[in-house]
Amino acid sequence: MKISSKFSIRKIIGLYGGLLIFLLIIIFGDLEPGSPEITYTFAVALLMAIWWITEVIPLAITSLLPVVLFPLFGIMNGKDVSATYFNHVIFLFIGGFIVALAMQKWNLHKRIALKILIFTGISPGRILLGFMLATAFLSMWISNTATTMMMIPILISIINKLEEIIGKKQISKYSIGLLLGVAYSASIGGIATLVG
Repeated sequence: MKISSKFSIRKIIGLYGGLLIFLLIIIFGDLEPGSPEITYTFAVALLMAIWWITEVIPLAITSLLPVVLFPLFGIMNGKDVSATYFNHVIFLFIGGFIVALAMQKWNLHKRIALKILIFTGISPGRILLGFMLATAFLSMWISNTATTMMMIPILISIINKLEEIIGKKQISKYSIGLLLGVAYSASIGGIATLVG
């Protein structure tokens, strides 16, 4: 009971404290005379930071505050703010994360990892080579970012299993090498074709 009451008190302080600081800066602040947009932007950023730290409302909703507050205070017009939020790169990341989550949900990442291990063997160098070749091949036909996001859950499952068997400390440098190898091979595969 005490933990939840402290947690709710922290949230209440964050909610009202953030709003109070926001309003004080809006009303009394003047960071750049003649340019109130700078002060308003600072106030919105500080409100968002306080609400993110205290997690008063969900982080995704807090991140949407500029969509409402920037046009309201004349910082940016609504069309420009919305264009920033709905950029094609954002949707590329969202799509990649959805594919990665679907792979994890249906354990496809484990199946692909096992197929790569069966094909390459269990030698550390051959595992690295197998993942790099698979990533480079996929990256020829899919964007580099999406390919990397698809391969990361596969690598994480292999790294977790190796940490269980060998130990976290012994595998740390190898896991860094695997992750960097996938990142580099996605870039290499991406330049192989016009599609990638």
